[in-house]
Amino acid sequence: MSHLDLFISQSNVFSGTQKPFENARYVVFGVPFDVTSTYRTGARFGPNAIRQASLNIETYSFRSGIDVEDLPLHDAGDLHVSTSPRKTVDMLKLVVADVLAAGKMPVAIGGEHTITLGMLKGLGDKARETAVVSFDAHLDLRREYQGLTLSHTTFMRVINEEVKPAKIMEVGTRAVCREELDYAKKTGITFFTSQQVSNEGAEQVAQKLKEKLEPYENVYLSVDMDVLDPAFAPAVQNPEADGIDTHILIDVVCALCDNRVVGFDVLEIAPVYDMGISAVAAAKVVFEMLCQLEKVALK
Repeated sequence: MSHLDLFISQSNVFSGTQKPFENARYVVFGVPFDVTSTYRTGARFGPNAIRQASLNIETYSFRSGIDVEDLPLHDAGDLHVSTSPRKTVDMLKLVVADVLAAGKMPVAIGGEHTITLGMLKGLGDKARETAVVSFDAHLDLRREYQGLTLSHTTFMRVINEEVKPAKIMEVGTRAVCREELDYAKKTGITFFTSQQVSNEGAEQVAQKLKEKLEPYENVYLSVDMDVLDPAFAPAVQNPEADGIDTHILIDVVCALCDNRVVGFDVLEIAPVYDMGISAVAAAKVVFEMLCQLEKVALK
């Protein structure tokens, strides 16, 4: 082994623990893309902010009894994004397909929510047997917005019409337009408002989601950090008041982390809008999801 190998390493690897790709079960990569942002920009800086936060928070999960340092985890770096949403989605699709073909789970940190389309396209034919659960303040079901038919405001509608997953459910909803409500009703997209989540509690909402997920072979989880109240995650691209608490988000999403999960993403951190609070929350969410998935995998 050379001195280069001994004394030099990438300083911003997610969690600070890097396993070789061949030995990994989970492959993390950043998608520094926020070209369609319509309010705040800056989610392109989210992946490295989340990585930096992950290096400075403790790694043991009391929820799962698993330590992140023990995970078979590989950080592959960042996608070489394009200024074109469609080209970025297409590149991401190819990367995700490769990760899955190698028998690994893809985990994206971002980056605007549009990239979830690329993640799901990467599932290939498996996508039609997959239920998608998105934690988000917004439904993102517009047909077009500000002249764009593919953006962070429309991507879930594009997923429904192009990818055609088996089911779409959205959790933490509190910012919608009438067009989106009509579309959700017409197409059978289920959503739980942030008020429902807060009033009913994590355990009851998680149980309802699990019951609805029971018929489906695969599950994909997507977390837009604006699902949290801005008190807990102020540095997001489209903050909305009246959101849910961090512990409720983690409790619910971890309750869904079973052996059917084929991948997940944690997105929309725009770190310039706070002093690191939101990136820490995002890193914690990723940690807890990975640890819960590992607990299930080891059973």
